Amino acid sequence: MKLKTQLTGLIAAMALGMGFAASVHAADITGAGATFPYPIYSKWAEAYKAKSGVGMNYQSIGSGGGIKQIKAKTVDFGASDMPLKADALQKDALMQFPTVMGGIVPVVNLDGVKSNEIKLTGELVAEIFMGKITKWNDPKLVALNKGVKLPNQTITVVHRSDGSGTTFIFTNYMSKVSTEWKDKIGNDTSVAWPVGTGGKGNEGVANFVKQIKGSIGYVETAYAKQNKMTYTELKNKDGVFVSANDESIKSAAAGADWKNAPGFYEILTDEPGKKSWPIAGATFILMHTSQEKPANAMEVLKFFDWAYANGDKMASDLDYIPMPDTVVKQIHDAWKAHIKDVSGKEIWK
Repeated sequence: MKLKTQLTGLIAAMALGMGFAASVHAADITGAGATFPYPIYSKWAEAYKAKSGVGMNYQSIGSGGGIKQIKAKTVDFGASDMPLKADALQKDALMQFPTVMGGIVPVVNLDGVKSNEIKLTGELVAEIFMGKITKWNDPKLVALNKGVKLPNQTITVVHRSDGSGTTFIFTNYMSKVSTEWKDKIGNDTSVAWPVGTGGKGNEGVANFVKQIKGSIGYVETAYAKQNKMTYTELKNKDGVFVSANDESIKSAAAGADWKNAPGFYEILTDEPGKKSWPIAGATFILMHTSQEKPANAMEVLKFFDWAYANGDKMASDLDYIPMPDTVVKQIHDAWKAHIKDVSGKEIWK
């Protein structure tokens, strides 16, 4: 009997110990949304899991899907390249914060043409995506690209088929440089495209452009470079033709006024500066201000806190621009002020 009691006590103690061990290993965090930051979120997640043991299950489904899923509370965080305005955040009891900044670049599939050999203006990009310029040897394109052999080939436009923050940034730029675009098509995560074929995610657009001769699309710079795609130069607000690279995207991001942006709402398209890339933007995380699962929320914040402190080189290597330290401090302050448990207690200290 004494032996049985001792065994029972030992089993109970082991069970308690196992339960305690399970409790200190947090569950993986879940997120969904923008495809724009997927390459860097994947890199961060791999490195963070190796260090902490906590994984991140991120569904790269587009900004529209990310917004829907966080509103439905089916994920721990949503991700969007289209920032929500303060009133929209308040309506759904959400807060948002930026993680990295990056560029969106026109990509083409033309035999014999290398990256940065073709020059485009915003107005010409708008005409191509509206179906007004239909051939690569259109006189307007030829006049701008003397010395480049532009073929007598039909242009196939490739755009996003899903609700997309990348599309929001792209059409925001189009609306700034083309009055006709602004009036007829507008600026949103999803628009009524006049012409073209749709691909799902940055991945889908990249794949279609790689497959279709004579095509043009728009993707985040990391996708363009990872897939060894041909990308174009673009004329910026100061009238200078620039390439999408670390320097030009940093220049575009330099004018961001995060401190005075309600809810971190900031658009970085068509920014001034001779070196500025004209189609730039930040990508954002969305979380509920009242957390029913505070432990999950804490794990999300710990992940991004680690990324801000340790992930800058990984971001730069993929042509993203890390957030400045001053902005990271503002983000930490916003976590303290806005993300709380259901009793109103701060989650981030």
